[in-house]
Amino acid sequence: MPSPTLILPAPCKINLFLHITGRRPDGYHELQTIFQFLDMHDTLCFEPHHKIVLEVDRHDLATDDNLVVRAARLLQRHSDTAPGVRISLHKRIPTGAGLGGGSSDAATTLHALNHLWEMGLSTEQLANIGLQLGADVPVFVHGQSAWAEGVGEHLTPVQLNTPWYLVLTPPVHCATATIFQHDQLTRDTPISTLSTFRWERAHNDCEPVVCSMYPEVAQGLDWLRSFGPAFLTGTGSCVVQSCSSKEQALDRLTQAPFAGFVAQGCNRSLLLQSMDAWDKIGSKK
Repeated sequence: MPSPTLILPAPCKINLFLHITGRRPDGYHELQTIFQFLDMHDTLCFEPHHKIVLEVDRHDLATDDNLVVRAARLLQRHSDTAPGVRISLHKRIPTGAGLGGGSSDAATTLHALNHLWEMGLSTEQLANIGLQLGADVPVFVHGQSAWAEGVGEHLTPVQLNTPWYLVLTPPVHCATATIFQHDQLTRDTPISTLSTFRWERAHNDCEPVVCSMYPEVAQGLDWLRSFGPAFLTGTGSCVVQSCSSKEQALDRLTQAPFAGFVAQGCNRSLLLQSMDAWDKIGSKK
């Protein structure tokens, strides 16, 4: 093996807007969004083992249904010789928050095991495998800020400003399936193209539904908007505001009605930056 132990980040993302443009016959929704990564992340450690084992610092996540385990088993089925792996997951990204933590953990697992098991799969192949786990997994596999369409899997890389963000985490867990099934959800936002898109028209179609179901989210948005524009990310509970500096974001966080964190936007995810570093180490051996 190139390395007996591999430690990698699984960064979170935000949706700078989320337009739902239709509903497919299979029940999935057509959407348009822009994903941007943040420099806040979970951490995963991968070590050789005779079977697939997951250890998590949150006992409620240490199940066979965890996307990390499912990603490992899915990739293992693509190889006749892949051994097991012991995976230790340190969670920092809140769940049900619209930050993509579970999908990011899965993407990091795919990249790590492709490396450790020397499978030689391309990024595109990993993304296609990841799509079987969830619509958000491919963007984490590719690790580039992107304009996304379809169910979120059709990606066009974009370069964005990388401001400091204040992210509030109201103490609620939003279930994506519940939000998308809600009868009050808007599903007919006009389709844009990347070239014709205008930021002044950007919004999150899930925001009215989430705010009606979870008053804490509405409270967080109202508080942030007393300072300026703010938005809900994805279908989750987190509300976000771009700040002029890290200091401004930290100062507002001390006054906030809920817990949260401050992070900087990234156009290339911390996962890919870390994989680049591991590849350089391997090339020198």
